[in-house]
Amino acid sequence: MTLASIAGSGLPPAGPTPTGGATDGGPAGAEPVGNTKVVDLNGLSDVEFGDTEQELARRGILRAEVDTCGPLLTGHETVSPIFVDERLVLLWAGEPMSTPEGVTVGTPLPDVRARYPAVSRLDAPQGTYRFDGLLARRGDRAYLFLHDGRVVRKVIAGYADWARRLFDEGHGPC
Repeated sequence: MTLASIAGSGLPPAGPTPTGGATDGGPAGAEPVGNTKVVDLNGLSDVEFGDTEQELARRGILRAEVDTCGPLLTGHETVSPIFVDERLVLLWAGEPMSTPEGVTVGTPLPDVRARYPAVSRLDAPQGTYRFDGLLARRGDRAYLFLHDGRVVRKVIAGYADWARRLFDEGHGPC
């Protein structure tokens, strides 16, 4: 089964940014810095993985804009929702989004590995312009950190199987 629906807000390319936050290697005591918002393995404060497009639209959280490549989440303009069979399976998060452990766009890879010691390395196919990845899996959920070899360039959260599939098939939010 291929991705039935990939939607996104057409986020601009993100470059390295300063990071802060916890360096203790785990969620206990880890907090994002400044004005960052948190995306965790359940989703966002008002959006959870598994929610339907219809449910989010009814609650006024999901909206469609003419000049974007897919629906947007009200109050989360830097997050692109990815739906499969009308259910939210992934969130493609840009700045100022952060994991609870403080990983965001621009976080150096050694910091990611320190905060997620069991991360799996994913290599992009040779000859492509795709980023390599680090997959931090917890049960059926995961963070996928796409990187340029130095710092995180994209943060994706959601169901682990869909994050891995997105990486393997090379899809983006648009």
